[in-house]
Amino acid sequence: MMRENGRVVAIENDCLWVETIRQSTCNTCSAQKGCGHGMMNKIGNGRRHHIRVLLGERVATDFAIDDQVEISVPEQVLVSGALLVYLLPLVTLLAGASVIGQWWPGDFMAFIGALCGFAMGVGMVRIHAQFNRNNITMQPVLIGLAPATGYHAHQQLHPS
Repeated sequence: MMRENGRVVAIENDCLWVETIRQSTCNTCSAQKGCGHGMMNKIGNGRRHHIRVLLGERVATDFAIDDQVEISVPEQVLVSGALLVYLLPLVTLLAGASVIGQWWPGDFMAFIGALCGFAMGVGMVRIHAQFNRNNITMQPVLIGLAPATGYHAHQQLHPS
């Protein structure tokens, strides 16, 4: 189970939107040039992103904007999610190119088949994401309020 702290940026009835700060491991990774996270880090400020976190047994009214919370993501979800997001569109792209290339010969038709296959794979990933949107076994889950540490905790305890 991977745990991470974040700040609540939005509250909905069934979930919280939590802003997390991505750790700076991208600079030491050997795959940084070909990795999606490395490219996303270079867009914008590259340090913060928002995650939809299910509340579990908790109630949304227990939280406020800017609360520091701790969330968990099962490692199995990270691995299976990465495989699904990266591998499924690639497999459908190759299958589309192969199937269309068999029926209608020519590079252009194989290209069209590849595009259709890729679009189908991306659509399948999107449908899977929507179907499992509230599946607690496949989404980040709220553990609770994070212990107050550092400068912000000092500010909250001793306001100026």
